[in-house]
Amino acid sequence: MPLDLLTLSAALLAGVMGGVHCAAMCGGVAAGIAAGSVPNPPLRIALLANLGRIIGYSLAGAVVGGFGAGLLALFRIEGLALGLRMAVGIVLILAAIRLLDSRGRLAFLAAPGALLWRTMAPLHRRLLPARTPARVFALGLLWGWLPCGLSATLLTAAWFSAEALSGAAIMAAFGLGTLPIMLPLTWSGARLATWLARRAFRVTAAAAIAGAGLLTLTAPWLARIPAVHDLLVALGCRTLPG
Repeated sequence: MPLDLLTLSAALLAGVMGGVHCAAMCGGVAAGIAAGSVPNPPLRIALLANLGRIIGYSLAGAVVGGFGAGLLALFRIEGLALGLRMAVGIVLILAAIRLLDSRGRLAFLAAPGALLWRTMAPLHRRLLPARTPARVFALGLLWGWLPCGLSATLLTAAWFSAEALSGAAIMAAFGLGTLPIMLPLTWSGARLATWLARRAFRVTAAAAIAGAGLLTLTAPWLARIPAVHDLLVALGCRTLPG
């Protein structure tokens, strides 16, 4: 089945615009990995750690997407797949709101991840200092499971995608979107962070993500229009009425 380009694009954009938040949330982790990896080349450390982080996101997405697929296979409820597609749309709208949540009203979304991180934190400490490339990569894998309201929101979308490959792709797209900020920390990255922090950019991106969510949510009805149906199919939208 084709991957849903609407959802992947929204996840990528959420990662790009959420990169400033990620820098604030994960900056200490990034600094700790870099400090513990001396005298390894900084660029290699940055690449390995962020590669591990994106793979960590992807693995999490595959796990929850596979779990969603298992639920579909187990219950076999008519219309459940369509309902999950609409749920993905709602989650994307929530992700757009999360980008504009400067006061942390949606911080509770990270609560499940915080519980999981408590069980993984001892392993994280055992890998420090990261004197070898293998340890740097392993720390990056764990870094991908660090609780974050935005990543948890996209992880919910990965779950509702009800497919391991789609779930992994959604989280990989999100992780790739964060790279311009989280691949530390060149002059261009710092300058981009300044631009992305501007409210006009965040509002524009949030509107685009919300638009993708709204289109995903209303796709079952829009698909009744032949021309729109063909467009949605081309974008990879599945579980639509014929």
